[in-house]
Amino acid sequence: MNKNSSNIMALAPNTSNKRETVCIFGTGDFGRALGHKMIQSGYPVVYGSRSTQISNLIPKDAEVLGHAEAAQRAAIIIIAIQRQHYNFLTPLAEVLRGKVLVDISNNLKLNQYPESNAEYLAQLMPGSKVVKAFNTVSAWALQSGTLDASRQVFVCGDDVEAKQMVMNIVRALGLTPLDKGSLLAAQEIENYPLQLFPMWKVPIFLSLGLTAFFFIYCLALDVIHTYIYENNNFSFFIAITIPNRVCPVMALILLALVYLPGIFAAIIQLYRGTKYRRFPNWLDKWMLCRKQLGLIALAFASLHVLFTLVAPLRTYVSWRTSNRIISQALNNKTELLNNTNAWLSDSYLALGILGYFLFVLLGITSLPSVSNNVNWREFRFVQSKLGYLALILCTAHTLVYGGKWFLNPLAYKWYLPDIYMLSLIVPCAVLVVKFVLIFPCVDKPLTRIRQGWERNPKYSE
Repeated sequence: MNKNSSNIMALAPNTSNKRETVCIFGTGDFGRALGHKMIQSGYPVVYGSRSTQISNLIPKDAEVLGHAEAAQRAAIIIIAIQRQHYNFLTPLAEVLRGKVLVDISNNLKLNQYPESNAEYLAQLMPGSKVVKAFNTVSAWALQSGTLDASRQVFVCGDDVEAKQMVMNIVRALGLTPLDKGSLLAAQEIENYPLQLFPMWKVPIFLSLGLTAFFFIYCLALDVIHTYIYENNNFSFFIAITIPNRVCPVMALILLALVYLPGIFAAIIQLYRGTKYRRFPNWLDKWMLCRKQLGLIALAFASLHVLFTLVAPLRTYVSWRTSNRIISQALNNKTELLNNTNAWLSDSYLALGILGYFLFVLLGITSLPSVSNNVNWREFRFVQSKLGYLALILCTAHTLVYGGKWFLNPLAYKWYLPDIYMLSLIVPCAVLVVKFVLIFPCVDKPLTRIRQGWERNPKYSE
């Protein structure tokens, strides 16, 4: 009974005021910052160092001893040194036997070594229990207390009890431990800090490519064509006019691209008659980056709003307005209010405002702090139902804006359609196919498939 009670206590978080001593090998930036944070959290800290002379950089409440003496004072030793210096641990093998060694190191490039640093440490010290942790937190964040961007700590190890002890320390420091399993996951954990926005690369490159294409497209039609055929220099359009045409186009296309992979997934499942086969790799990757595509689309939509709000301040707009007033005065002619145009203008603005409101709502609910406080059904309602409504409103906003130009030959400079016509291709295709998918004759078999029914079970994988 006492033995079982001891095991339960070992796996439970340490809630007493008296915490166990932690040893840190290494007095570099991270070792000092981690030690300072641990002392603030109530942990006695002892440093193991080649030099036992206390430096002003060492936290004042910490002890500095030789490696062997420091290791004997604690059950958990944090190895805050680089992999190339691990060999100094070999003579300490007996002292470190049975101890928990926490490897916090990172490399300079992805997959720098055949095995992870933590696995290499476990090979050097077979009598110790190696746990990988803390490598995703920066020394600056620990020292300054700015942990909002790096609060999650990945932890892995082969010994469950040792891993739980480290996770208890992580929680005590105000961080969030995430158990990644055995030490085999250490390679992935060590690669994580070296990846620069891994889930954002494709959305960002796609956005930059499309933005460059549409910018050059508008430049050719609105500036170069006008200069060649009308001898008007509208090069100042580059500053606001062209960006304010490109931004809404990008926002609409990227929003449509958020929902397009779901359309492809539904078609593939209907064709296969099962949900138990993997999607193509390109579709899997596309579906994983939908959040990033949506947030970039929201950024473009926000820029469109700002560019539109500053439009009345532009010299070109003031010149056109005053020129129109003077022209009416000289001709002694007043233009009557066109109710049709007024309705179109107000509808265009109302659709844009409502679409942007839902756009912002989608962006807010995608934040972890918000999405963690709603259940799956609520999250799906906002991201799916309201998301499609946002796409419908934004598409209608674009159609009302330029629908009258579809059959106007003047809109086709160099026989090319206006940019807003190009922006409607993807969202209209998504909405048309989605409309077909909600027909009962299509929706019912798709729902059955997603509930586990299979047309040909022998082909399931």
